[in-house]
Amino acid sequence: MEFLRTDDSCFANLPDYYFTAHYLTVDDTEGGELRVHYLDEGPKDAAPILLLHGEPTWSFLYRKMIPILVKAGHRVIAPDLIGFGRSDKPTKRHDYTYQRHVDWIKSIMLQLNLTDITLVCQDWGGLIGLRLAAEESQRFARIVCANTMLPTGDHPPGEAFTKWRQFSQDVEIFPTGSLINSACVSTLTPEVIAAYDAPFPDERYKEGARQFPLLVPITPDDPAADKNRAAWKVLCQWQKPFLTAFSDSDPITAGGDALMQKLIPGTKGQKHTTIVAAGHFLQEDKGEVLADVVVNFIADNR
Repeated sequence: MEFLRTDDSCFANLPDYYFTAHYLTVDDTEGGELRVHYLDEGPKDAAPILLLHGEPTWSFLYRKMIPILVKAGHRVIAPDLIGFGRSDKPTKRHDYTYQRHVDWIKSIMLQLNLTDITLVCQDWGGLIGLRLAAEESQRFARIVCANTMLPTGDHPPGEAFTKWRQFSQDVEIFPTGSLINSACVSTLTPEVIAAYDAPFPDERYKEGARQFPLLVPITPDDPAADKNRAAWKVLCQWQKPFLTAFSDSDPITAGGDALMQKLIPGTKGQKHTTIVAAGHFLQEDKGEVLADVVVNFIADNR
């Protein structure tokens, strides 16, 4: 599999991102390997919190949350998905599949031998993380879903997602940092916007960002539909603690929290919250608030 690797110099002097880089390799399914970047902060003998980002962000998205989670005594693992951040970036659109991304994060989880996991997932982090939790349920202790869903294609996508999907294919220059800024309630500084652009020196590096919107199941016969339906069967019997922490200003995922609370038994009796004055990327708008929600959720469900 052909890929690009963003030069380390692109990640120098990023605001509030002072964490140590770690790397593992995963099977590219074509006889080669891809390098995955991840953060591993906090005590190594503590139960891990697995932070999964989505499209088109990277672990930089969690920089406000990680110090709070570590201060509370937790180990924090935050990988960059293949195609994003400091992870390798395949150059062919067809190299990006839903299943491969599930398998690649599963490989990281197994290589690190993570157990007793608290999953925190947003955007594509949920599409991948909820599949993993359903398929490797013995490794997961708790789940926090924030502005995400696990679509099966059995229901038509909303207008907001449909417009985003079309835009992602039509726009000539994929404006990563500006897109993230536009999906926040707060206004990001030029330095933060540049940090989201940092993984992508030019358009060749953005094939994953371009392809991800097309991988979301929107029809019943989507290649990922059956496995997502199977995952929902598990989630509909999920008794472990499950918390929703959606924001109040995200048209893409609005209402997903109510559906999860209706269908997933583990949501019963939990302190679900709506984070105010936050957009799709609530980790940017209210990262400290979300981190406190996670810390309290774990403390309440030991």
